Amino acid sequence: MASFLEIPPATDAGDSPPPDTALRRRSPSPALLATLEKKFGARFSRSTAVLLQHGTDESAYPPAPPDAVVFVTNTDEVAFVVQACAHERVPVIAFGAGSSVEGHLLAVQGGVCIDFTQMNVVLAIRPEDMTATVQAGVTRSQLDAALAGSGFFFSVDPGADATIGGMAATGASGTNTVRYGTMRDNVRSLTVITAGGEIVRTASEARKSSAGYNLTQLYCGSEGTLGLITEATVRLHPRPEITAAAVVNFPTVRAAVDCVIQAVQAGVVLARAEMLDALTIRAINAHSHLSMLERPTLCLEFGGGQAQVDEQAEWVRQIAAECGGGEFQWATRQEDRSRLWTPRHHAYFAVLQLRPGSRCLTTDACVPISALADCIEETVIDIAEHCLLAPVFGHVGDGNFHCLVLVDPNDRSEVELAEAFSQRLVRRALRHGGTSTGEHGVGLHKIGYLVEEHGEAAVAVMRSIKRALDPLDILNPGKVVTARA
Repeated sequence: MASFLEIPPATDAGDSPPPDTALRRRSPSPALLATLEKKFGARFSRSTAVLLQHGTDESAYPPAPPDAVVFVTNTDEVAFVVQACAHERVPVIAFGAGSSVEGHLLAVQGGVCIDFTQMNVVLAIRPEDMTATVQAGVTRSQLDAALAGSGFFFSVDPGADATIGGMAATGASGTNTVRYGTMRDNVRSLTVITAGGEIVRTASEARKSSAGYNLTQLYCGSEGTLGLITEATVRLHPRPEITAAAVVNFPTVRAAVDCVIQAVQAGVVLARAEMLDALTIRAINAHSHLSMLERPTLCLEFGGGQAQVDEQAEWVRQIAAECGGGEFQWATRQEDRSRLWTPRHHAYFAVLQLRPGSRCLTTDACVPISALADCIEETVIDIAEHCLLAPVFGHVGDGNFHCLVLVDPNDRSEVELAEAFSQRLVRRALRHGGTSTGEHGVGLHKIGYLVEEHGEAAVAVMRSIKRALDPLDILNPGKVVTARA
């Protein structure tokens, strides 16, 4: 697979392991490999193809395969693998759907990959409590299918059919965030394997608690660097009585973004609010054989009772008209709403076809909604000034947008231009009071921005937490924070 970003070299990982341990590949011994093979049999693999699959994600980094892969089926098996690896200070990396885009799952120091795809059981659905408990390998679509007919749904939709465990580990969000919140808002409790192989449940089944530290939120978004999530209890939401989707185009990206900002500030309860620029629409038309007008476009969704939906829709229609928006294209039937939304979900793959053979550097800026229009407008100007091929789209209802910069992975000058643009965008978002990553996570790519975003004192606290919970630095080492500055 072609790649264009170089994996950063390993750094000194802290006080507990000797420095030379942190700076070199930490491969399992023959004895450890034999132990795992005896325990897991056919669910243990060192096949070249399997290793490559588990050392490759959707990021711009080259593959970094582990030394072995174990396919687990329950929490006790995960604990067994972690305990065995901890004895030799061998890294352990979790693998779900492999859809991450920041290098989260790359085995940069070798080690054992734990594949959660066979931990795919929906353990309990509790309509009366509005929760569901699932194993970490259950995907978003599997949970949605299990909830069919229940009157409830799980709201977090990152686009990819990611696993619930992976979504919790990265603090994922997506198209429904503007109304229902991120993964952090929708996880009630987790079962986690610590770096020592102990099983920890982070919270009870109660809706709230003041008992002790909030371990659920500590592990949610930790990207497998503090513990491995094996089960999750998530919040469910009632399905709206009526759901209506709408598509409307605008003369400029700023006009489209201004429409959403005004709607949110006016208190309109949007279920979804997605913006796609003209270049993204062009890519979608070519990919999906459509004939959408190639102008900046909003994809909107409203939910609730009929009167509520009608009121919200009329309010947004008036705001859109004031912002120069065109006629609304409406859909209320499920199949028609899917028709309107499917192009948005296919945008990533459609954009890649704008330049066959190219690779994509994906950005993930998020700013306060009051700064969103200015930040996007400055970004669009930046793209034009540097002659980049970089469609812009995103979840503008919560201030999050993405640029997909298409480059020839073999052209070093293009690679440098793309990375320079990414750096400018991150710092632009920070200047506007935003964050380096709204939903993709830190992984390998955003480590260097944490001090700029949070300050040295805050990052020092993060390092202290990492050292305390993972003193041997075996849990997904090299990601999020290095244990020493």
